[in-house]
Amino acid sequence: MYYSSFNLLYLPKGFGSIFTFHVKGGEAEARKVIDHLEIFSDLANVADAKSLVVHPATTTHGQLSEKDLEAAGVTPNQIHLSIGLENVEDLIGDLRLALEKI
Repeated sequence: MYYSSFNLLYLPKGFGSIFTFHVKGGEAEARKVIDHLEIFSDLANVADAKSLVVHPATTTHGQLSEKDLEAAGVTPNQIHLSIGLENVEDLIGDLRLALEKI
């Protein structure tokens, strides 16, 4: 509820294009998804014109201890997607194929 009201107040024209999700399993399964993506670039920066995929536990938060990762809500099976300017259907298809391979 808080996030919805926050977004409506501060982002009245729409929400961002960064998504976080978790795959079943651990880091190995997350890595498999990332490795099978063909359109998304595996880069740690976000909000680019091209679509990016990030494994936060080993990139943006890689310097943190297990305890600090847990406190930050970062898990080994977590993936971040930053959506760029590519065709949405192509991105969905790319993600679908990568998820089917785990």
